[in-house]
Amino acid sequence: MVDNQTAQNEERKKIILSGIQPTGTITLGNYLGAVKNWQIMQSEFDSIFFIADMHALTVRREPSEFRQTSLNFFAQFLACGLDPERAIMYFQSHVHQHAELQWILNCNTYVGEASRMTQFKDKSAKHADNINMGLMDYPVLMAADILLFQSDLVPVGVDQKQHLELTRDIAIRFNNRYGETFKVPDGYIPKTGAKICSLQEPTAKMSKSDPDPNAGVSITDDEGTIVRRFKRAVTDSGNEICVREDKPGITNLINIYAAIENKSVEDVEKEFSGQGYGTFKIAVGESVAAKFKPIREEYIKYLADKQYIAQVAKDGAEKAARLAERTLRKVKKKVGFVAF
Repeated sequence: MVDNQTAQNEERKKIILSGIQPTGTITLGNYLGAVKNWQIMQSEFDSIFFIADMHALTVRREPSEFRQTSLNFFAQFLACGLDPERAIMYFQSHVHQHAELQWILNCNTYVGEASRMTQFKDKSAKHADNINMGLMDYPVLMAADILLFQSDLVPVGVDQKQHLELTRDIAIRFNNRYGETFKVPDGYIPKTGAKICSLQEPTAKMSKSDPDPNAGVSITDDEGTIVRRFKRAVTDSGNEICVREDKPGITNLINIYAAIENKSVEDVEKEFSGQGYGTFKIAVGESVAAKFKPIREEYIKYLADKQYIAQVAKDGAEKAARLAERTLRKVKKKVGFVAF
């Protein structure tokens, strides 16, 4: 016979955590690579989603613009179907435990580990005039984000795998020194998802911060803008619509269409066999535009109701803080802080 405690453990949903920096708007790449899957996750897991506004400070921001962009992102979360009844949503800067745990983890992380991070090297090269401590310390804050909630799973892209490994190393080191404290998280690979590349440089990831407006589309773009940008998408030599290593442009468009329409790559290749690139690019653009139209309409509605956004964010921060404080209190006791 299974005892009650075992039954409770089996019934407990795993905790999954993910955050996104409020820079630009949620692109097609963000949507298909992350946010679309979050809608599924909030039913399968105890889900925590946050606006990573503290992480975003590693690059200089104009305060009023940064504040508005952060609010816009929260409205986009809601418009994409994230449900505050099924998931915790909040602004990272509203939960002070993130920064408190980061400091303690800093004291258990080696400089060599942080300086070896590929993203630190890349960002330092891009922002040579602003190589701040935040750029190096970014992965430790990410570790605090994850470990604070005893997260079981963390959705990670290729560029974040190294950071997750560091998080695991920090957790194991802390546990070995102070006793079992943190759950060691695993990476999560969604059941569906695709790597979406730039429409102008199909060997590079679609980025929110790309200076070329034609390189991507966002969930807030209107139908005309979306179709126009797909018409201008870079393709390859020849006219065969198929996935091949030497055809990154058309492969990217096939992946986009397949993900939006929930079709296999093979089905897309058959559907457009014998048709030209021009016809296919318009079809992809119209498909994306149709998907994003109701999201854009919801976004406009939520953005007009700042009181609702504030209430959801406040409630989410309170829930997150309660969970975070459990871990932080345990950590403070383990390291020897005085508590009354």
